Amino acid sequence: MTVQSKIIVVKIGGATLGSHDTTIDDLVSLQKDSRQVVVVHGGGKTITEWLAKQGVATKFVRGERVTDKATLEVVVSVLAGLVNKQIVAEINGRGGRAVGISGVDGSLIQAKVANPELGYVGVVKQVDLSPVKALLQAGYIPVIAPVGFAIDKVEDSPQILNINADLVAGEIAAALGAERLIFLTDVEGIRDQAGKLIPRLSVASAESLIASGVASGGMIPKIRACLKALGGSSSTCIIDGRSPHALLSEVEKGGTGTTIESSS
Repeated sequence: MTVQSKIIVVKIGGATLGSHDTTIDDLVSLQKDSRQVVVVHGGGKTITEWLAKQGVATKFVRGERVTDKATLEVVVSVLAGLVNKQIVAEINGRGGRAVGISGVDGSLIQAKVANPELGYVGVVKQVDLSPVKALLQAGYIPVIAPVGFAIDKVEDSPQILNINADLVAGEIAAALGAERLIFLTDVEGIRDQAGKLIPRLSVASAESLIASGVASGGMIPKIRACLKALGGSSSTCIIDGRSPHALLSEVEKGGTGTTIESSS
């Protein structure tokens, strides 16, 4: 199988993990229909649960998880291990072909510490698509855990960094020149100040939602990721991943959630 330009990058949100049975079916259906798909997943809810089991306190600064060494060990174990392999097993178990990797593998995601106040949390500096292209070429769905290879390692600091999964998805989509970037979340899409769902957004309008504070919290990195991806993708969208067959419906028909397009 050759690597085509029409690649779909799908971000499965941590909040929807565990309720995404139809998403797995949709991924397998797309693959069997000869569509090339790359999956990036989160896992924040599971990380918090496992931190509690280990007796490690969860700390947030302005909505972002502070990642010290103890937290990083759990983050890597949960994201690159438990969550990643559960998704891969479900895809393979339903007749699909998937391989799980992390941003560390093949130095796929090369990152630097974003803000010392957050600890070992990275910002993406470079993407090496070699492992992703190799898996697509071999007919697999790459399932990517959002941890990265630290290129600014000093002294006894870890070589692995925790990275926001939304931003990883945007970087991967942009680097691939993906046809589409689809976020499966636990909300219907982006809402305006009055709480009404916005079906379509231009780049300028999306940026103004962030600047005005209408878009806040976890929606900000999703919008930023969409804007990043539009450098190479034709469209990006944020949809409710809890709806049955939301992914397949969006790919085949569109019109759900919020679509952000550079030409809107």
